[in-house]
Amino acid sequence: MNEFHIPCLDLKKQHQQIKKEIFEIFEKVYDQTAFSGGAFAEDFEKSYASFCRTQYAVSVNNGTSALHLALLALGIGKGDEVIIPANTFIATAWGVTYSGAMPVFVDCDLETWEIDVSKLEEKITDKTRAIIGVHLYGQPFDIDAVKQICTRHKLYLLEDAAQAQGARYKGIPVGGFGEMACFSFYPGKNLGACGEAGGITTNNEVYYKHLQSLKNHGSNTRYLHDQVGYNMRMGGLEAASLTVKLKYLDGWNTRRRYLAKKYQQGIRNNKIAMQKQPDWAQSVYHLFVVTVEERGGLIKYLNEQNIFPALHYPVPCHLQKAYGNLNYRQGDFPNAEYLAANCVSLPMYPELSDNEIDFVIECLNKY
Repeated sequence: MNEFHIPCLDLKKQHQQIKKEIFEIFEKVYDQTAFSGGAFAEDFEKSYASFCRTQYAVSVNNGTSALHLALLALGIGKGDEVIIPANTFIATAWGVTYSGAMPVFVDCDLETWEIDVSKLEEKITDKTRAIIGVHLYGQPFDIDAVKQICTRHKLYLLEDAAQAQGARYKGIPVGGFGEMACFSFYPGKNLGACGEAGGITTNNEVYYKHLQSLKNHGSNTRYLHDQVGYNMRMGGLEAASLTVKLKYLDGWNTRRRYLAKKYQQGIRNNKIAMQKQPDWAQSVYHLFVVTVEERGGLIKYLNEQNIFPALHYPVPCHLQKAYGNLNYRQGDFPNAEYLAANCVSLPMYPELSDNEIDFVIECLNKY
């Protein structure tokens, strides 16, 4: 047995490095008892808007709530349809369903695994109100191409940037291309809170004010409720941890890109295929996903070498039992289904050492 033990993700290594800073800012939160929303959440909003080069950022309790509230702020609800890729984490679809609208799934591109622009217009009906593009695995989708379709059909564009904090499209940070962009700060994300958290960025002041009210019981003034709202504020401890981590994010993302390049240049096994990287997309490699026929054999082999990959995501949204009422069938979206059946997420986190990733590559090439 080799000397390594290499998980797909190791959060402990990151948190050991910044533990002192995190605990120091936690003490400040405690001293101010600013546990729900408040000054630390507001500070993070300003910092994150600046990071994304947007006018505004709204802090919320998780990424699913971000999607839900963004759709409500657009006035989307019962009787409306929203087009989303079939190959995404289920939360993209939840946001649509929670708003009262219906998710309409579309296939992904065979090579980039991002939303297939060529299939979008055939999904548009007189009920379609928006398209949600997902920056899958941290790689931007073709925003301009989707935006052109949205403009032509008078649809809203939302970015699901849950996996893409710091990613760039044609040199510009994601987060400001559509009406709004929705982020998850789940602990395992490139920018992850110590707890659950999410956010929305926008350049539209009307949306910003509406979102701030919606997340806070529909209230701008305490005990006065102008609309039906929700209890979806970000916690102070979560916000404080994100403010500390945001200082390190560019460095962590640079390391991820370095590790990804090692994978891309080092893997020479023709059984293994990787996500195509268009010139205009600067990924932050939240995940490094490959496809392989009969992946069970590869996973078993890697586990025997003390390497522990993961699956993102083994069942596409349209085949989930929760959406059985929509009557999608196996074969409806062959590219998304192939990805789900053959994907393997290799170890990817900034603290992965050169020796560790070289060993993973060596094992992959021997398979």
